[in-house]
Amino acid sequence: MVQLYNLHPFGSQRVVPCKQEPAHFCCGRDVLFVASAAASCRVEVFAVRDQGRCEPLGSFATLGPVLRMAHSQAGDYLVTIEEKSKATFLRAYVNWRCMSAGSSRVCVRMVGHKMEESYSETLKEQMSIVEMPLSDPPLCISCCPVNGDLLVGCKNKLVMFCLKYLVINQNLTVLDFERSLILHIDNFIPAEVAFCARHIAITTELDVLILKLELVQQSADGTEQCAHRVTALEKPVDGRVKDEGPSTHTLQLELDEFIICQKPVELLGEESKLCEIPITLESTELPTEDTKRFQVRYLLFRRFTPDQSPFGFCEETKLHSVQLLPVYQTGGSVTAHEETENKRELLSLFCFFSLPHVGYLYSVGKLVELISTYQYSEKSEQAVLTPQFLHIITSQNLQCFTVRCSAAAARDEDPYIDTTVKACPPVALDVCTLRMQLFIGPRAICHFKNHIILLTKADTEDITERRKPTRRMLSRKADSIKSRTNSESEPGWNLYIINTVSTIQLYREMVDYSRTYENVKTESCIHLLSEAHLLVRAAMMDPSFLKSDEKEELLRAFRESCAFLGDCYSRFDTKDYHLALPYYRMSGLSMTEVLKRLVSEGDEIQTYERGFIFYLTHSLNEDLNEELSKESANKVLQIFYLADPVQLPHILCSPCMRNICPLTAVKYLQKVENIMPSVVLTLTKAFMALKMGDLTMYEHEMDSYKEMLCSNSENTIPQLLVDFWEALLVACSQEEILQELLLRITSQYVWRISKKQLPETKPLKTTEDLINSCNHFGLIFPWVTSIMSVESPSDKDYHEDISKLQSLLCSQSINIASALPVLEPLTEAGNVGLTIRVLCNTRLGKYEEAIDQLLKRCPDAAVLYAQHELKDDHRAVWWNKLLPELCKRTRLTGKDCPLLISSLKETLSVVAMELELRDFLSLLPEDGTAAFFLPHLLHCSQRKLLT
Repeated sequence: MVQLYNLHPFGSQRVVPCKQEPAHFCCGRDVLFVASAAASCRVEVFAVRDQGRCEPLGSFATLGPVLRMAHSQAGDYLVTIEEKSKATFLRAYVNWRCMSAGSSRVCVRMVGHKMEESYSETLKEQMSIVEMPLSDPPLCISCCPVNGDLLVGCKNKLVMFCLKYLVINQNLTVLDFERSLILHIDNFIPAEVAFCARHIAITTELDVLILKLELVQQSADGTEQCAHRVTALEKPVDGRVKDEGPSTHTLQLELDEFIICQKPVELLGEESKLCEIPITLESTELPTEDTKRFQVRYLLFRRFTPDQSPFGFCEETKLHSVQLLPVYQTGGSVTAHEETENKRELLSLFCFFSLPHVGYLYSVGKLVELISTYQYSEKSEQAVLTPQFLHIITSQNLQCFTVRCSAAAARDEDPYIDTTVKACPPVALDVCTLRMQLFIGPRAICHFKNHIILLTKADTEDITERRKPTRRMLSRKADSIKSRTNSESEPGWNLYIINTVSTIQLYREMVDYSRTYENVKTESCIHLLSEAHLLVRAAMMDPSFLKSDEKEELLRAFRESCAFLGDCYSRFDTKDYHLALPYYRMSGLSMTEVLKRLVSEGDEIQTYERGFIFYLTHSLNEDLNEELSKESANKVLQIFYLADPVQLPHILCSPCMRNICPLTAVKYLQKVENIMPSVVLTLTKAFMALKMGDLTMYEHEMDSYKEMLCSNSENTIPQLLVDFWEALLVACSQEEILQELLLRITSQYVWRISKKQLPETKPLKTTEDLINSCNHFGLIFPWVTSIMSVESPSDKDYHEDISKLQSLLCSQSINIASALPVLEPLTEAGNVGLTIRVLCNTRLGKYEEAIDQLLKRCPDAAVLYAQHELKDDHRAVWWNKLLPELCKRTRLTGKDCPLLISSLKETLSVVAMELELRDFLSLLPEDGTAAFFLPHLLHCSQRKLLT
């Protein structure tokens, strides 16, 4: 579906002052090349200035009429296919700029010709024409925009020429070409080719084939490996397509007065190998150590069929305008310096091709997929793709369509797109026509920076109508385009440079246009703002963005467009309401600024949509650094009371709401409680009462529910309050309050475990939940788990409280010195008490006491403890404490305790690896049992030498 808008992407237009009728034209870095029609055999060169002004730079002669021409930005050369005496020639014009300085010197040389020193010194002041002979006539050409390599299409093959920079001497470097690779394609006549970063797109009249040349990994037998892979490609692939009909390469066969047509086919990615178009690679460059070997990877094959009608086939159904569009990596890796442009990193690649009434845009980079289909209102003549637009010409129109390249490239560049952090309009967004500009007889089009070059040729009847002087004719005469002796000899052509408006100007127009849909068509408003956003995003992906005069203005427009989209998804009831959050985050707006945009003044009742509530909920839970003012916090409270009252207790716990008026909060909580009472609401009211210092209200609220039975015992705390304290730990950031909370929770865990008291309600969060959501609960150490593996039956019922207490002590948050009195009731409680005592001694730095306790009560956990705790500055405890203690206890128990012996061996392994041999021997006991350790000592010493 194509959306229609009447915007103004085209600005002023100027006529190019050509002396002869143009046949072909193309653009360079800052110039326009125009090849004359008929027998003039010349190329005129024009400098393109601001606002599309053209200044003639000069001209040069060609061998014959130009059939095709292309310019390479890398190397700044012009390549042509020319015809003379019914033969075609391939030529490259190098160093052509010297002619604009007045030099008329020209040298003609064959490709690869070795230049002599005396001859080469004159190259600085002369244009070089490099002739590239081919065994078959050249049909089409394309220059790689990344590295300047040249691809030539001939019947049944493609020939690749590598651009070379030859250093003649210290002051002179010249361009040359080397024919490096031939791709043989049987029964294939290319009509057009496109070449970019070793990607090749070829079209015949009705077939499209996209390939990639991949480097073969070099190895000891690299030559054989490459040959094997190419041979495999020569064989026809198993043909599931073959069985469907006749050969791929014959579009129509006349047999007994019947026409046999093939079925349309689309093969993407790996499936495209089934197209049955075998390709053989022939390397033609001189082999060196640096010779690159390639293999072919098929990316896409698509076959179309002629349009059918009751009167037969339409012969005009042919593909045209195949192009490869590169998008480069943005950010710090991008450079806009001309001399290093070939070092830009390719991010994404897109391919466009068109039939007379429909165009296709594919992504062929990381994924091969169809992005957009363009339906034209009338038959197209030619099309040109840019990062921001698709321009097509018909018999009487220049049309401008939007493209989705920036949306696809953004997803290639940023893995966090389409999350709660960042967003981008979808690739599948409907394309739209921005403008249909009338012209008389458009014939050819090309694109250059922010200009469109358009050739128009009027029919005879059109010229007759224009014989009378008109404003346009006077304008042409005023611009001194050409003089006319009489109306009969008046040519019916014009070459225009149409200046496209700046990104910022068109962005502003789109934003203004979107406001007409705000209260009528929600989706149209979002669509236009998305178009504006993608327009700015595409401009920011251009390599010249970092040096652009509009850089800061584009960044502001980007943030503004994000804010506008955030407004849309907040105000409108759409299925994608959740996008309000990432767009507002990308806009850089604070919660306070968003509230000002969306919330009207006063206390009047206002409707709040899901997107706004979604944004506020996430921001209050996650943007913990922003404190709302008292007025803003009260307004947020009112919003949630009207839109989602169940959320009130949760948002009141947010650090962003610290400045809330407690009295106002209680008022809203009371209103909600009258409708849907709950324990959580009552607890929140009690919390607000404490904040106001109203103990009477606090006691009243706490006594209002049976589950909150506080007056019965001073030590009994309801589980709901413990849940509340655990939840507060997640959001708490003030150290004093944090330590108070930790002590309260610890005290409650200790009381329950020591009194064998189960919670009266099921806790809201398990130990694992708390460890995952709160950094004040740490992962339980392996040695603690080892001690608890021999669990007494009585501890099983209180496992959750025990593990929560151990998790708290395993973290670094709680102040152990303050917690010791609270932990005292559990110090003698079996394995639980042992873990608590050892954890406390460890946190206090009393490692030797901890080891004594473990060796006395649970010796099999001693080594596990040492492996986990005795590191860095405490490493010496291994040999100063643990080794002597294990030796003493092993001697006393003898062979009756295998656990001690295995622990001793493990300890010896560590000590032997850590200490020098002399120091290790000094640690061995002097009671005559040293011989026991010698075999193990030898083993450990040998292992140390190996490491």
